[in-house]
Amino acid sequence: MRPAVHQVLATLGYGDAIGHEVLGIQRVLRRAGYQSEIFVETADRRIEDLTVDYRDLPAASHPDNLLIHHFSIGSRASRVAYALPDRMALVYHNITPPEFFIDVHPLLVQLCYLGRRELGAYANRVELGLGDSEYNRAELEALGFAHTAVLPVVPDFSHLSGPPNFMQAGAFDDDWVNILFVGRMIPNKRIEDVIRAFHAYKRWFNPRSRLLLVGSHGGFERYLAMVHDFVARLGAADVHMLGHVSNEELAAYYEIADVFLCASEHEGFCVPLMEAFHMGVPVVAHAATAVPATMDGGGVLFGHKDPIEIAGILDALVSNASLRESVLAKQDAALDRLLAKDFGGLLLGFVDEALARPRLTTPPVTIDFWDQVRQAEWLEEVRAGRPAAFQALPEEPESVRKDLGSGVGTR
Repeated sequence: MRPAVHQVLATLGYGDAIGHEVLGIQRVLRRAGYQSEIFVETADRRIEDLTVDYRDLPAASHPDNLLIHHFSIGSRASRVAYALPDRMALVYHNITPPEFFIDVHPLLVQLCYLGRRELGAYANRVELGLGDSEYNRAELEALGFAHTAVLPVVPDFSHLSGPPNFMQAGAFDDDWVNILFVGRMIPNKRIEDVIRAFHAYKRWFNPRSRLLLVGSHGGFERYLAMVHDFVARLGAADVHMLGHVSNEELAAYYEIADVFLCASEHEGFCVPLMEAFHMGVPVVAHAATAVPATMDGGGVLFGHKDPIEIAGILDALVSNASLRESVLAKQDAALDRLLAKDFGGLLLGFVDEALARPRLTTPPVTIDFWDQVRQAEWLEEVRAGRPAAFQALPEEPESVRKDLGSGVGTR
């Protein structure tokens, strides 16, 4: 019987880059005749019917099967997959270094640190480690993964193909210059550096310009407040933080944009750069981590974050039509090279490679691992069905709390 090739990940999102890749992988596998399901902890309600609960994964497990594991931080699905006898190929989408979140999101500092540490444990667990960029593949190799390769991100632009919704973007569709950034409002994106460069452009080159920041800030309200404070202290005008938008609204913002500006200092790939290429918007980006490889000769890269220098680049792209056309032509060529890659052929080749490798030893897990898994599932059911049960636990005596606080009686 032909082995099954399943995918496992913590969360399947709607409309994001990883979600598009996961669904694309499943389509390729099923067309090739493999049984293939997507096992998750959670999924967006709009695509939840395409997934299977990760707790059903042990029942589908077989030593001859292959699990394609999209690694992420703090995932119960990840730990269950690790303990199963199936062969495994790990797909690494990168984990942001925890230092970016210090003083902004303490929990994420901890999770990113633990996630990067946990990743190293898979070096001897997987038959093949796949990065979705050369930058990510190199990180796996540095962690000791013996067999690595690149399974490239081939963006799906169908979410931008519908009719644009100008209900909000229409207010900015005039003769002013629109500088656009698309991405989550999180510290590694260095939104403050985007604002610095725009402020210099507006002050020294073109007062009839505005900055449009499109992207969710959910969970990063503290950082959003810091950015608002920075804008006020800098005295920057016409900075619009627009939050999360629909696909139709996103298409409208790309259509009215004159330049896409990115100052991010850590990216595993950065799909919005390719979205800007696809929508015909010239890109100016910081040459950090995976960004130069993603742009592949398209757009304009800067190495030093001198606001005046970046502002001069923005002005040249806006005011020099021949330069703009030259940059757009290089972006089109880079995008053509990316879209010409045989994603399906590469994927099936990696599946064959992983299945053909000598079988690894049984994953080293504690003898009571599956007992702990069952207990965790039971506690989760209690939490969901009877949340009050967790509020009925007796309080510790004050004397014990004092001893614990002072360290008395501990070792």
